Amino acid sequence: MMKTFLALSMVSVVGAVSSCRDTTSTAGVTPVAAPNSIAVSQSQASNRPWVTLFDGGDPAKNWRGFKKESVPTDWTVEDGCLVHSGKGGGDLVTRQSYGSFEFELEWKLAPGGNSGIMYHVSEDANNTWETGPEMQILDDSIHVDGKDRLTCAGSDYALYPAPIGAVKPIGEWNRIRMLVEGMHIQYWLNGVKTADFIRGSDDWKRRVAESKFSKMPRYATNSRGHIALQDHGDRVWFRNIRVKPLD
Repeated sequence: MMKTFLALSMVSVVGAVSSCRDTTSTAGVTPVAAPNSIAVSQSQASNRPWVTLFDGGDPAKNWRGFKKESVPTDWTVEDGCLVHSGKGGGDLVTRQSYGSFEFELEWKLAPGGNSGIMYHVSEDANNTWETGPEMQILDDSIHVDGKDRLTCAGSDYALYPAPIGAVKPIGEWNRIRMLVEGMHIQYWLNGVKTADFIRGSDDWKRRVAESKFSKMPRYATNSRGHIALQDHGDRVWFRNIRVKPLD
């Protein structure tokens, strides 16, 4: 996620994905929920209620900038979606911290785009990804990270590869689900499980030791922290954001 990428100039195509109103063909594709009306979750992990983190209104109720008290101006609301302009501003983090939880949202990107969802983030490091593991958000078809399953959409970034075929074409909405139950972590992208691992296991430790995170002593050491949406310098849309605390 942290690799430098020179975005292709595709202004005419970007315009086609600039609205939260999905205009792509639905032939052979299961329709996604209308904005901010997400369907019943697959999870029966808890009878506790869902908490809406973004419903198309003011994001400042549940979000703020990383190490900031307010939402950066480059994060705006457009057509009921939370949108990053691609022009800076920094990552967003939830105002609340979470330990075990279930999390859902929908995302789409501009062509060549890159973003991510981090969790168990603390603010005693310079960047969200220095402490928080990441579920990758990516345009696999164009971005250089799409050439490696370890850094494709749906992967646990740089540690656990995502299967081929889970991400939808650019311009379509992708739905994610994360389930964090203690040390057991699971991700789904469009109903396809893309990661399932035990944080702290021998396998996980080996993968971390062989990755860039071996040089980050605080990486994935928190049992509780903020959920973060990444500013990676690309335009990205989010909607239907909610969390279910499990502890």
